[in-house]
Amino acid sequence: MSVAGGSQGGRRIADIELLRGLAVLFVIAQHAHGNLISWSNPHVEAFYGYFQFGCGVDLFFAISGFVIARNLVPMLATCRTPVEFARATLGFWVRRAWRLLPSGWIWLAVILVASVAFNRSGLFGSFRTNFEATVAAVLDVANFRFAAAFGNFQYGASFPYWSLSLEEQFYLFFPFLIFIARRWLPTVLALGVLTQLFIERTPLLMAVRTDALMLGILVALWSRAEAYRLFEPRFLGRSRVARGAVLAGLLLLAAALDGSGRRIVWFPVGLIALVSAVLVLIASFDRDYLMRDGAIKRVLLWVGGRSYGLYLLHVPVMFGVRELWLRLDIQPAHGHGWAMVLFALGLSGVLAELNFVLIEAPLRARGARIADAIAGRRAPIDPAYLAAGEYPEEALPGVR
Repeated sequence: MSVAGGSQGGRRIADIELLRGLAVLFVIAQHAHGNLISWSNPHVEAFYGYFQFGCGVDLFFAISGFVIARNLVPMLATCRTPVEFARATLGFWVRRAWRLLPSGWIWLAVILVASVAFNRSGLFGSFRTNFEATVAAVLDVANFRFAAAFGNFQYGASFPYWSLSLEEQFYLFFPFLIFIARRWLPTVLALGVLTQLFIERTPLLMAVRTDALMLGILVALWSRAEAYRLFEPRFLGRSRVARGAVLAGLLLLAAALDGSGRRIVWFPVGLIALVSAVLVLIASFDRDYLMRDGAIKRVLLWVGGRSYGLYLLHVPVMFGVRELWLRLDIQPAHGHGWAMVLFALGLSGVLAELNFVLIEAPLRARGARIADAIAGRRAPIDPAYLAAGEYPEEALPGVR
């Protein structure tokens, strides 16, 4: 925990990592219904009738907006010439590319192979469907294909990539928005949030929604203002019950909005983005206001650190485990279903750790070194920051 709080340093914020872990667990819970838990269970159906967990994606968006903006905005704000801006932006893009693309493309390849070689059940879909989805993901337009596929045709086993494409589009255009908007950036972002709050969300508008991203950016910008400290929830630091109630209450509120949709209010997506931003705001103070250190938090921090790999691999693992159960002639409905779920979760954890150690961490470090050379970084980066995917502001070029 930093003394100055999360707004003042670029170090990893434990509560942000906690939220990453919870966000990916929400997404896994959402996709498990039907994709892994395929048998009929009245209790499961009743639970999902009240709560849905796709809101984990919006929480991811808010986290991404916050983490990226708190370093990128001050870095680009100090660029005095177009050349400095170009170098800093290119360095940012290189760092994100090495962070995201290798793992993303490897798991796309795994899905393509599985659709041919391990697909007796047909769960992965046809090779052609997955080939088209792979092309869309590589081109970072999977969100547009996802919107087009809604109710019209099968997407394939890489459907979670739609949100990755949206984030990567954000990474591409956000530096230019910072450069163009300059001191008007908060106003532009606020107008973007308000514009999306009450609109009717068609499949296309759902696939290009940026309200949670923009709110995360606004939290990062606000964390540098004096008024920010006036809203610090210090009462959470004094009560374990209060921390648990706030964290659980906000997460369940988002899940209820996601599950009941328009039956609660006609603009649930905008409210989910706001709830996600509130969670990020609380986490941003870097005072463990969401959860104190302990065994549960350490597990969730591990999950948060492997959240990218888990996001990429959880669907192919679910389909692969069901395919395996089919080939072993084990019937999930005959008492073996929950064993299959536990096996899938354990396998996902093992593969996420391997993905992190063998692919993510070394290539992330390599990308950071290349980005440093491009952007002219003046100070070395502690490997702990590289492992978290975040960088101390004092190591950013031009930041004083």
